[in-house]
Amino acid sequence: MFLIEPLTQAYNSQLQAKIDDKTKPLGALGDLERLAKQLCQIQLTKKLAQQSNTSSETIALTDFTAQIKQPELIVFAGDHGVAAEGVSIAPSEVTSQMVANFAYGGAAINVFCRQLGWQMTVVDAGTLISPESGLAVVSQRLGDITQAINLAPAMSRSQVEQGFSYAKALITEKVNNGCDLIAFGEMGIGNTTVAAAIMSAIMNLPASETVGKGTGVTDEVVIRKQQVVAQALTLHTQQLADPYDLLASIGGFEIVQITGAMLAAAEQKIAVVVDGFICTAAALVAIKINPNIKEYLIFAHCSGEQGHQKMLTYLGVKPLLNLGLRLGEGTGAALSLPLLQAAVGFYNEMASFSQAAVTNVVDNKKAS
Repeated sequence: MFLIEPLTQAYNSQLQAKIDDKTKPLGALGDLERLAKQLCQIQLTKKLAQQSNTSSETIALTDFTAQIKQPELIVFAGDHGVAAEGVSIAPSEVTSQMVANFAYGGAAINVFCRQLGWQMTVVDAGTLISPESGLAVVSQRLGDITQAINLAPAMSRSQVEQGFSYAKALITEKVNNGCDLIAFGEMGIGNTTVAAAIMSAIMNLPASETVGKGTGVTDEVVIRKQQVVAQALTLHTQQLADPYDLLASIGGFEIVQITGAMLAAAEQKIAVVVDGFICTAAALVAIKINPNIKEYLIFAHCSGEQGHQKMLTYLGVKPLLNLGLRLGEGTGAALSLPLLQAAVGFYNEMASFSQAAVTNVVDNKKAS
């Protein structure tokens, strides 16, 4: 369903040379240099694909500038039957209440998007209470609520496929309207339990190593969450090898659509900013479906949820921020935008040694 091209490697040495020739000591901008190179590779891959339809000419890097002109952040919301199993401090109704809060602009993610320049969209992927008429919420409902994953499959495989179809259509619309960077957030009472189950299934870890406090539950609730995840893994053992069946068995409506949206964005050759624990669980599934997607992913932050650092280590990636966030909603992804803009800015605008008439000490050492 998703055809994702590997990033072009044709310009790697030229990109690195251009970054190294900026007026700074070699590597002095640290992770921003790695980030600038990745963003350039993604955008060059897209540019080459567009050119292939009209021209066989290569791209001159002297004429190429990286850009972030229209960043989009999409928050997907969905309810989880597992919330009734004593795994959360909040009832499922809170999901719909927060969807309304998003629509009215009152949540943390709204504040950050307004401050930093993200275009924000809210998607109802399947909440217990449908949003009231007139709210600015996109309806992509797969149902009212999933089944409890420790008692039954969360949903059918056809619902997973429908969720992917919804996500692909939405991402295509955003890209056609000019989106050149995309991030995802989530809302769903019970979804840290589901994400922990996904993490356990893919990374082959026991629930004790993947379940955390989520929104701040007691130690007793953490134990209950571990029990629920262990039960779910046992119940669905035969379905966990295939990523589509995995999502149907232990996924969530919002996690399904985030997974599909990540794959669709990479197919469109757009950089994807990955938020915290829930979105990284979706990324784990997306990588299992198509490993090429990993090159398009930028990991925004390491959340305060205990399993998230293990996920990042498993993937061999380094997040941009570590602020102890555990809110979800896409807040960590939103806060990373200034760093992404800084990476693009220095690549495009910073002078080279020759342009600034500054002695390149590294080159002089090589010459001597």
